[in-house]
Amino acid sequence: MKEINIMEIGGFKIGQAEDLAAMTGCTVILPDTAAPTGCDIRGGGPASRETPLLDPRSDAKGINALLLSGGSAFGLDAAGGVMKYLEERNIGFDVGVTKVPLVCQSCLFDLVIGDTFVRPDAKLAYSACEKASYEEPKNGNFGAGTGCTVGKYRGRDNCMKSGIGTYGVQCGELKVGAIVAVNALGDIFDVDNGEQIAGLLNDKRQLISTEEEMWKDAGKEHELFTGNTTIGAIITNAAFDKVLLGKIASMAHNGYARTIRPVHTTADGDSIYAMSTGDLKGDVNTVGTLAAYVMAKAVNRAVRSAESAEGFPSAKEIRGI
Repeated sequence: MKEINIMEIGGFKIGQAEDLAAMTGCTVILPDTAAPTGCDIRGGGPASRETPLLDPRSDAKGINALLLSGGSAFGLDAAGGVMKYLEERNIGFDVGVTKVPLVCQSCLFDLVIGDTFVRPDAKLAYSACEKASYEEPKNGNFGAGTGCTVGKYRGRDNCMKSGIGTYGVQCGELKVGAIVAVNALGDIFDVDNGEQIAGLLNDKRQLISTEEEMWKDAGKEHELFTGNTTIGAIITNAAFDKVLLGKIASMAHNGYARTIRPVHTTADGDSIYAMSTGDLKGDVNTVGTLAAYVMAKAVNRAVRSAESAEGFPSAKEIRGI
């Protein structure tokens, strides 16, 4: 197995756009042709669009775009920009009088950083589509990762800056990659050695354990800080239908569990998509296992690539990594 640039998987473009003044943004994945896609949502507070298309009972065999954005539920308006971009290029499901682009989207909550009342909109998402390319996307404070933070159990004054991250691997001809915007309630741990690399800070700006703080509050009602949700996607050149891709997305959540603690709380909307952009014959269990691995590595890269912003320190600042 060797590490690769996620774009080496082939068959798709990625575009990112951000509003640095408002500290929010969006990341769009545009497959070259309608791509079979599955989804698994584990968090208790998701903001999503058109995910019923991915249900095995729905007729859609593939989608034309996947959008990850900030803005909480307000950010769902951004998908209109992707729709416009694709319709102008005659891409979508043919309904006779036009083609209707099939666009799925998930949003994370970043309203507490930058300008609360400026969210990703159709114009910003359209710009992300225009910027889409086969080049490796930037990691850190870009796209959907612009307003990401982690370690928020004690509120905004004790959390850290995060961002968006990518990672890919190749085993023989099989290629599997992940892209993820890490905006978690919990702390972030290195998948290789288990060391905490970001998360909850005490008043001396030292890392402490969110889990231990929660245990101290056991038996007490606690209003969880709601500015959370980690959203990401697995992309592979192996050919699967949306049913098996849903299983791969499910297995990829193990990557979250290995690196984010706690995870999948009611204050998170943690979601993972899995998209097939190739025709290689593959084993679902092998791809699912690799999906968990690349997702965990992408989570780590998102945190390590982030820069301090708006008073939120990064791992680079706190840990020098």
